[in-house]
Amino acid sequence: MATAAGGPFQYEVAKSTDDIGNAVTTITCHGRLVSETSSAMRGLVSPLIPAGGRIVLDLSDLSYLDSSGLGTLVGLKVSAIKQGYCRLELVNVAPNILKLLRMTNLAQLLTSQS
Repeated sequence: MATAAGGPFQYEVAKSTDDIGNAVTTITCHGRLVSETSSAMRGLVSPLIPAGGRIVLDLSDLSYLDSSGLGTLVGLKVSAIKQGYCRLELVNVAPNILKLLRMTNLAQLLTSQS
């Protein structure tokens, strides 16, 4: 498990392949994705986008998301869409985070839940 500099954000990275051989990188997030830690998320995910495949962000243990963290998730999703090489997915979104995504009308963009 790695810890982001500057705060209580931790993550685990697992690499695998799907049924048809495409790369899948799953990042399980723990703690708080806030202004002090969002650069760690950006630094972790941004280099993965040009490599293609699927990037799965498991947010089941993410306890808090502020506007900087939300902006980071949106920015990463937009980058993935623009580059067209990969699919960025948010899964297992904790109820409090999903509520925030719904309030900001970003649930449909960022998740398959609405």
